[in-house]
Amino acid sequence: MSIKVRLASEEDAEELCVILNEIIEIGGTTAMEESLDVDLFKYYFLTGDHCICCHVSEGRDESITGFQVLGRHPELPKDWADIGTFARVHPRVYGVGKALFPISCAYLIRKGFSTINATIRADNTSGLQYYEKVGFATYKTAKAVPLKDGTLVDRFSKSYELNSIK
Repeated sequence: MSIKVRLASEEDAEELCVILNEIIEIGGTTAMEESLDVDLFKYYFLTGDHCICCHVSEGRDESITGFQVLGRHPELPKDWADIGTFARVHPRVYGVGKALFPISCAYLIRKGFSTINATIRADNTSGLQYYEKVGFATYKTAKAVPLKDGTLVDRFSKSYELNSIK
């Protein structure tokens, strides 16, 4: 499948929110545990002061297949961006993250960022595999972080140095 990438707009928020809420409902592949309404989605991923940008991927029919968000996090250095990647579950489209990542990297380089952070739950095997495959390396582990149901799950913080791109 051919995948196109573009910057997200507020008009995409409803469809992106549906994709994210389905992922949250399934569980195990995002740190988020509660569904969002469209306004909260916009704030977290598109319009909040912490937002850098959001890219969406589209299939040939221009349906959104996933998205990648970049934002600032108060615990990270100012020249670091935090990343989250979300792919539509039904129907599953392969290659979404692979299509989004180089576009996000180029955007961050243009904006003067040096490093990308991804924090992934230990039980999110597909997320861990994805970030390792594109070149992220673990620099910190938060042990036994409780989920809202009390389950303890480690979280790995991984970094990607943008200056490694030639």
